[in-house]
Amino acid sequence: MVFFFSKDKKLPRSLKDDYDEIMSLFKRCDANNDRRLSWDEVKAGFRELQSRWPAYRAQRAFQMADRNGDGYINEKELDELVKYALECYKGKRKN
Repeated sequence: MVFFFSKDKKLPRSLKDDYDEIMSLFKRCDANNDRRLSWDEVKAGFRELQSRWPAYRAQRAFQMADRNGDGYINEKELDELVKYALECYKGKRKN
């Protein structure tokens, strides 16, 4: 699990490692295994990322990633969700 504020990291992580880990985290949040993420599932992902405002982050994520406007983040849109999550925490991570 990704913890951006952890103090006990021994080695610096690469952005690719973070991308892969966040992608995996959001895929695990697909509670009903329908291969798309609902707003609640995205919010749960931001909770796991220890966001102070997971509901706000989920709302913004949908504005950024839900390209077809169906109210879900599908597999094609997941990349944009992960990029948004990385942008949220850029510079705030401690290695």
